[in-house]
Amino acid sequence: MALVESSEKGRRRSALFSRYVVPTAKTLISIAVTMLGLLLVTFVIGRVMPIDPVLSIVGESATKATYDAARETMGLDKPVIVQFFYYLRDVLHGDFGVSLLNSRPVAEDIKRVFPATLELATLGTLMGVFLGVPLGIYAAVKRGTWIDQLARVVALIGYSMPIFWLGLMGLLVFYGILGWVGGPGRVGIFYVDVVPSVTGMILIDSILDGNWTVFKNAFSHIILPASLLGYYSLAYVSRMTRSFMLEQLTAEYITTARVKGLPERTVIWRHAFRNIRVQLITVIALSYATLLEGSVLTEIIFSWPGIGSYITTALLSADMNAVMGGTVVVGLVFVLLNIFSDLLYKVFDPRAR
Repeated sequence: MALVESSEKGRRRSALFSRYVVPTAKTLISIAVTMLGLLLVTFVIGRVMPIDPVLSIVGESATKATYDAARETMGLDKPVIVQFFYYLRDVLHGDFGVSLLNSRPVAEDIKRVFPATLELATLGTLMGVFLGVPLGIYAAVKRGTWIDQLARVVALIGYSMPIFWLGLMGLLVFYGILGWVGGPGRVGIFYVDVVPSVTGMILIDSILDGNWTVFKNAFSHIILPASLLGYYSLAYVSRMTRSFMLEQLTAEYITTARVKGLPERTVIWRHAFRNIRVQLITVIALSYATLLEGSVLTEIIFSWPGIGSYITTALLSADMNAVMGGTVVVGLVFVLLNIFSDLLYKVFDPRAR
């Protein structure tokens, strides 16, 4: 009897190990390999670019002795492989080096600018999802009608129009002419540093502080750039949603549900939409990640102090520590979003468990 119980416990432990420990270990190894590859590629690009960070510090008129001393201080006199291992060691400790522009740690700069991009991209993604998903579903249900054609035109314009042109036209019309929105920047000059920074996202910080005047001013500044990013997200999400729904609406189980006399609303939302949720998770995650790292032009046009404009400014100033640090953070965001979408797969699709 004792042997049977011991054997049963062993099988249970083995099952738990195979179900939870092994997948978790595989995920962690995959993350580690991906981030190592990202660090290696980022480091190599930073070293092969025709930019000399030493000259950015000492200037072109510096003597050779000054140049060599600065190069030694920065560790650039060592073999490349040694430099990479030093860089890897520092990154694992959260140290991305010191910015050549302001002599501050790059990690502190990223901590300061990333919430601005996170706030902008999150609001844009929410707009794109809450408008794009119903638009794509309605276009699929009304396939071939003027509603479908209108939805496709809206998505096509979102793909085709340069976002910098839309941004400039938006500023000209809604800020310059109509005065409906705030201008460039996150907040008016009179409201800078009025509320304490808790999350780094000024809308949330103003709510936490109970300062609705700052919230209103910040919202007037963010609504236009967020709407532009939301339109880009809407174009992508609605197009993919329409494609997924068209595939489901032609399936046999949908025909069966209609033959049974189920209401059309039930057929669409409880049956067809339920089967595209997993696919939409990937689409939304990719859209969100794209807005987080691809909103450089929007941030530049609207003087938005986010990570996109930070990396661009650093690149133009040959501040490679800042460029590499920002690139690594953006890559990490992509990896985390992929993991999060994988977890959601298991929530919405029992087969993935």
